[in-house]
Amino acid sequence: MLEVMILSVMAGLATVIGALSILAFGKPAEKTLAIFFGLAAGIMLSVAVVDLLPSSFHYGNLTSLAAGLLFGLILLKVFSLLLNLEKLNRSSRDSIYLRRMGYLIAIGIALHDLPEGIAIAAGFSATTTLGWKIAIAIGLHNVPEGMITAAPLSMSGLSPFKILATTGLVSLFTPLGTLLGLLIVSLSKTYISFLLAMAAGAMIYIVLFEILPEGKKRHPNYARLGIVAGIMLIFFLLLLE
Repeated sequence: MLEVMILSVMAGLATVIGALSILAFGKPAEKTLAIFFGLAAGIMLSVAVVDLLPSSFHYGNLTSLAAGLLFGLILLKVFSLLLNLEKLNRSSRDSIYLRRMGYLIAIGIALHDLPEGIAIAAGFSATTTLGWKIAIAIGLHNVPEGMITAAPLSMSGLSPFKILATTGLVSLFTPLGTLLGLLIVSLSKTYISFLLAMAAGAMIYIVLFEILPEGKKRHPNYARLGIVAGIMLIFFLLLLE
């Protein structure tokens, strides 16, 4: 359990690392962000399709796989609807708007981190290797999310300490989700199949409807490059198993 929680905390703290990079070096180039988003998308999608879904079927059946996958997709869709940032697309870029946007992004990321933490727990409940893959994928995904959170907060004039405190608070939701996942699994091993499929659904939704559009918006070609690199990395790890 200690190994699971340490990795989960590290994956969550990747959000703070992203925020630190903004405070230290300023907003990164669009191409850099595109590669980060693409890399996270390639890894997360590969882990979901190659590891999570087959493992879900192995530990359960087609019914538990389908139910978990659908629940994961719906869960993330509900979070996205509740925190629809499209309403914030104003031409005005005053400090109040930027600060509000930064906090809303932080809330959205925190809510997304809960099922991601559950995914880490479900992965480790299946195999240690799968748990590591999910934790690495989520950690890579959290770095640009930390950047996206810190950038508008920094531009709004919020102090570096408060920005780090905000992203630090957000990072706690990943291990919180992992604890919740471990609790569910401890109640009954029959939940492992459902949780693995739910994690796959959540990760697929994040990739298709959040990471990929964001990466392509910043630079399509560099995002594609990151995707290919992410997929190749997972398949390389598969060959080493």
